[in-house]
Amino acid sequence: MQDDQIPPHTEPQAEAAPTPATGENVETMPSMEELLKQAELAAQEHHDAWLRAKADAENIRKRAQADVASAHKYAVESFSSELLAVMDSLDAALNVETANVESFKNGVELTRKQLLAAFEKSNITEINPLGEKFDPHKHQAIGMVETDAPANTVVTVLQKGYQLHDRILRPALVMVAKAKDA
Repeated sequence: MQDDQIPPHTEPQAEAAPTPATGENVETMPSMEELLKQAELAAQEHHDAWLRAKADAENIRKRAQADVASAHKYAVESFSSELLAVMDSLDAALNVETANVESFKNGVELTRKQLLAAFEKSNITEINPLGEKFDPHKHQAIGMVETDAPANTVVTVLQKGYQLHDRILRPALVMVAKAKDA
């Protein structure tokens, strides 16, 4: 054979793979015990996170309940503070030593203005339906009277009604016109 020819049956040699004894990048499958420990740690972390989330939700629920209870308890606080001025005026009227009818009347008118201002701030409006068509949602008819007014018209207001925003607190007590018998 000549020196520059390769024998036909020889193959190039493959590089030798590193052996575990040399300590180079050897990947081994983790043992079942290691996998179980990792799964237990992950489960514990998820359980702890769930407990924290549950506790947070419970705290939010309790705080919301306390806020609602407080809102119910102190809902009329601003209206009540407005009424204190009315009470002060009534007390002052009763403490006057030399009162006459005219001073009492002026004091009552002033006190009424204070009360109406408190009503206005709290969105309480007066229902005084004189001359209006009878509305059973806002008025309570006490009786009917024959008059020249159109039928079902309020002809007398015996007691004014009041509403808070769009809710009726007290309907107006009224007398309603009925048609004259022909």
